[in-house]
Amino acid sequence: MPKEFLIPDLYRSEIIKTVKNARQILDPRKKDRTPAVLDLGPVRFLIPRHFGFCYGVENAIDIAYRTVEDNPGRSIYLLSEMIHNPTVNKDLEARGVRFLFETDGTERIPIETLTTDDIVIVPAFGTTLEIQKRLEKQGINPYQYDTTCPFVIKVWKRGKQLGSKGYSLVIHGKYQHEETRATFSHSSQEAPCVVVLNTEEAQILADILLEKRPRSDFQKYFGMKCTDGFDPMTDMERIGVINQTTMLATETREVMQVLRDAVREKYGTSEVEMHFADTTDTLCYATNENQTATYGLMEEQADLAFVVGGYNSSNTMHLVELLEERFPTYHIRDASEIKSRSEIHHFNQWSKQVEQTRNWMPKAAEPVTIALTSGASCPDALVDEVLLKLTSYFEGCRPVDEALQPFREEAAQSGTT
Repeated sequence: MPKEFLIPDLYRSEIIKTVKNARQILDPRKKDRTPAVLDLGPVRFLIPRHFGFCYGVENAIDIAYRTVEDNPGRSIYLLSEMIHNPTVNKDLEARGVRFLFETDGTERIPIETLTTDDIVIVPAFGTTLEIQKRLEKQGINPYQYDTTCPFVIKVWKRGKQLGSKGYSLVIHGKYQHEETRATFSHSSQEAPCVVVLNTEEAQILADILLEKRPRSDFQKYFGMKCTDGFDPMTDMERIGVINQTTMLATETREVMQVLRDAVREKYGTSEVEMHFADTTDTLCYATNENQTATYGLMEEQADLAFVVGGYNSSNTMHLVELLEERFPTYHIRDASEIKSRSEIHHFNQWSKQVEQTRNWMPKAAEPVTIALTSGASCPDALVDEVLLKLTSYFEGCRPVDEALQPFREEAAQSGTT
């Protein structure tokens, strides 16, 4: 039986839950990545096969809210944002939880001011060994209220295993992201490490290994993103790639392939297995499923797309990146960003700015088709609100409950066969 998590009612949805439940009954193994169609008449919504809260996020929410509920009157802290969703983090703050660090690592409340009676919750991204030691020095057990995602821990264990076998580690991730900082901290205890952001940086590293670039380029591109004394010529004789679990899975595979090709060129095809470790087993299943479902969306015809999620959510931004290739796409935190039928506020991850766009609604003949999804840290309730807000701009829509009836009937029929 799958683990049941305590998820507060304010995060639960009726619309999205009905669609998801029907798809789960009809396609339990998630083999069909075709999106569901919620047809309201003048507007149709394409709902992907998989999106929203993943196992790691539900686990983190369960632990955090139980901790608050079970410890009235005690000071409770989160190391930083538990997940990258402002709605969740603001609600925890409203319940008295305080954050010790900003997402970039800037300290808000010194750990040294905490007492042994205080509770500290480790976020889903995990944390560094350095912070763990500071907590222990204050008499606080960093593992008592630990919401670190199990799939992040799996990456750490794989890194430790590779390090014990003499491999250096290439970490595919965003160096300043909390998860990558934590992975770097844990992995650097086991092996020399270097962080690459994308395939372009992986190619630079490969060219340095093959001496197609001067060794000085390593310091230029990776000097601040590697363990002290990292030597690409000696430390990259044996390498394995691990990743920040929210990166594009396809890009992680491309990073692996670039470095594997370099190893093949340097040492010969027969020696590849001696110098390059197969680490495809560290890719997060939820990230894979969300991105695969997004590719399913991209195979359909739509007038525009919406992705709901925090503006600092890495996995959300990657969904936006994919959909932008196919449709006009808007990354919004919640329904409040949709100001009117003619004005919307949305995040541009390339400029790192919130933009205002006018006349965003297409002037296509009805029905207008909207692809709608969200990041792994976004409550389905927020997606419901966005769907209803968008629906309010169209006259003559069918009642949502009526549009959901085919999903209920299909699920009921399948459940009895």
